[in-house]
Amino acid sequence: MDPYSAEGELINIHNHFHQGQYQEVIDYDTSSLSPENALPARILVLRARIALGQSEDVLADVQGESEPELAAIAALAQQSLGQTDEAVAAVKTLAESHADNATVQIVGGTVLQAAGHSEDAIALLSQHQGSLDAVSLIVQIHLQQNRSDLALKEVTAARRWAQDSLLVNLAESWVGLRQGGEKYQQAFYVFEELAQAPATSSVVSLVSQAVAELHLGRTEEAQSALEQALQKDPTNAEAIADYLVLAVINGQDPSELRGKLEAAAPSHMLLTDLEEKSALFDKAATKYSARVSA
Repeated sequence: MDPYSAEGELINIHNHFHQGQYQEVIDYDTSSLSPENALPARILVLRARIALGQSEDVLADVQGESEPELAAIAALAQQSLGQTDEAVAAVKTLAESHADNATVQIVGGTVLQAAGHSEDAIALLSQHQGSLDAVSLIVQIHLQQNRSDLALKEVTAARRWAQDSLLVNLAESWVGLRQGGEKYQQAFYVFEELAQAPATSSVVSLVSQAVAELHLGRTEEAQSALEQALQKDPTNAEAIADYLVLAVINGQDPSELRGKLEAAAPSHMLLTDLEEKSALFDKAATKYSARVSA
């Protein structure tokens, strides 16, 4: 039986992880799991700890372990600590001998994509055998490449065999936010259901709801969702970044929010993008000189 299926032992801890409920993953009681599911559960716990900023502790915990799954986790922890070259080298070594390992595929693909090696990440992830985790990562990579067509193809194929899985619903919603139109509303329903139910609510789901609300032009509702997210985690970079975008849309001064984002995540994609565009503007401005009429 697939441990991540509706009848599987790992369905709840797996869903907690993908709903962004990382503390619930860490606190999950794994004592009653069957021996074959102990390592997959530990992998989810370690990934959740990395997501919560505990990378140094995770790296210390897995040091000296021989399993390829834990070696992949060590690489993920290194990558999150800024040791990108070491992490990529470790993943590429693992991929040479353990490319058929699901954790190596998923965690290794995550490391490679974060380092900008998109094609290598897709090549590794594409070797999966019916893994929705791999499918969801491939979808995210295609969306980052602005290849919504390929992302939609992945989701459509997965829908045929995964039916109403949480990950398929999420991936379909991510694609829907790129497609626009009525897909915005469909994505909103998925994110709102997760965000507003006490059993599934998390910063991740609230931010996702807020993004859908923004696409639908509902700024007040987006603000409410972001405020709920920041109540849960005042330093969450994605919530701050989206609040900054909302402030600009509403014509408000985003300076304070930008300062908070710089403190929370100095290399955040939004800040990098703003710096690049500012530099391009300054470069373009040098081509023009002020003309004063007599």
